[in-house]
Amino acid sequence: MISGALTFLIQTLGNLFVVAVLLRFMMQLFRVPFRNPFAQFVVAVTDFAVKPLRRVVPGLFGLDWACLLLAWLVELGVVMAGYWLDGFPFALAGGKVWPVMLGLAAVRLVSLAVYMVIGLTLVRAVLSWVNSNTPLMPVVYELTEPFLRPLRRIVPTVANVDLTPLVLFILCQLILMVPVLALERALLGSL
Repeated sequence: MISGALTFLIQTLGNLFVVAVLLRFMMQLFRVPFRNPFAQFVVAVTDFAVKPLRRVVPGLFGLDWACLLLAWLVELGVVMAGYWLDGFPFALAGGKVWPVMLGLAAVRLVSLAVYMVIGLTLVRAVLSWVNSNTPLMPVVYELTEPFLRPLRRIVPTVANVDLTPLVLFILCQLILMVPVLALERALLGSL
């Protein structure tokens, strides 16, 4: 019972931090202005871990590799802690368990990123109906527009309603169901 509660706590806090780091990475990737209160919050929450890692892992090709590495390492810690608390025999599994854990952390990181795109798109849709003047809207717009813009070329509006968020939801769910789930099952099957 205690291990279940501890697993829940580690997964929740760890994944919330990973989402914050991924948000920071995406905000830098898509050139979101950081003068926004939400963007400043994300930077403040992640600075303590990203800044020291940047000394070791420099940016390359305009990407903040320190953020990606940090997100992957934290997710690796979350995955390993979950298996350890469930009683997985790491000592008996030998050396083959480490590549599986590294791959599983990467797959879960991709899964979190896809869920983040779904969540941001949902927030954008709700804010566009409720309050499009909120300080959160410019950040959400800049983070979702690179995913929605290519779909707008293909999906027409119907009666002045933009259906691209719905198409993006379907595509994200397909990504989660087919390649991500297949990779996770393949990795877990090799244990």
